Amino acid sequence: ATLTPTPTSTRTHTPTRTRRPKPTPTPTMPWPAALSKPSRSKFGLHVQWNNSPEIMEFIRRFKPTVVKAVGDFGFLAEVKQVSPTTVTIARIDYPDGMHGDPIASARAFVAANLRTFQLNPAVDYWEGLNEPGVHGRMDWYAAFEVERVRLLAEYGLRAAIGNFSAGVPEWDDFEAFLPAVKEANRYGGIFVLHEYDAPTLERSVGAGLPGHPNYPDRGSLALRYRWWYEDFLKPQGLVIPLVISEAGVDGMIRDRPGPPGHGWQDFRDYWVKQGNAANGVQAYISQLRRYDAALQQDDYVIGYAVFTAGAMGDRWQSYDITPILRQIALFLIVPYSW
Repeated sequence: ATLTPTPTSTRTHTPTRTRRPKPTPTPTMPWPAALSKPSRSKFGLHVQWNNSPEIMEFIRRFKPTVVKAVGDFGFLAEVKQVSPTTVTIARIDYPDGMHGDPIASARAFVAANLRTFQLNPAVDYWEGLNEPGVHGRMDWYAAFEVERVRLLAEYGLRAAIGNFSAGVPEWDDFEAFLPAVKEANRYGGIFVLHEYDAPTLERSVGAGLPGHPNYPDRGSLALRYRWWYEDFLKPQGLVIPLVISEAGVDGMIRDRPGPPGHGWQDFRDYWVKQGNAANGVQAYISQLRRYDAALQQDDYVIGYAVFTAGAMGDRWQSYDITPILRQIALFLIVPYSW
């Protein structure tokens, strides 16, 4: 902040006191009335850093289906206190990737992080590697996840398996992942993956996977999970609870139309110019509402965590939904209340 210098005292005259108007506070949208029980919405929060009272106030009032935390885990105990029905998922930043023997790698992963796991009993499910590069290496990754699930279970912990990035895996890779699904089912785990697109979240809904027909209710990015459930998991009796642990608009998706940008805030003017809505916030919430309505059709979907609240650093500021949590509550959560 710039300091205003104190004026030099003078005796030549006494300035007339100017009556300063009382500052008018910037209007803030009030919180909608709190819900007495969770709504039908499957909306949840991805939280990089619990750095605003708005985050916990949202959770307290609207009891989201899921809260995903990365690194900052302590607040999840409070999440469980104020919203016991919220499913909590956590991920530790872990630098080691997919190399060496998968069994040994899984054991090293659990050993390196076990103390953190045990110090955070409010976490329902622990993720493993983030967005692993599994194309052509799914056998390795499935073996890693199988062992990680077993090891966590030995300590009374549950795993969130998968954690695939948007557009991953490919059709030919998914069957090799089924042993991990079977093991997670055996030990009460869940399946997690990420779904993003741009310039709108639903841009690729209706697009098929290579060599497969198009379906209006599936997508190559958003709603991609339906390929795995309809064509692999349901036919084999392996339906496992699903969380979309990251979701939203992400301009880093490759080979897309639209303007340059990263998070949803970078596309606000574009959406308005396209006639999607009167303002960018309304346009984004409308996309989330449509996505939410689609996920409500699948009872195996626990929820989805929109990326992100409490953005850390300049890189993620354009993704931050903390400033619009009140609007999300009013226009997405409340209309879906029971």
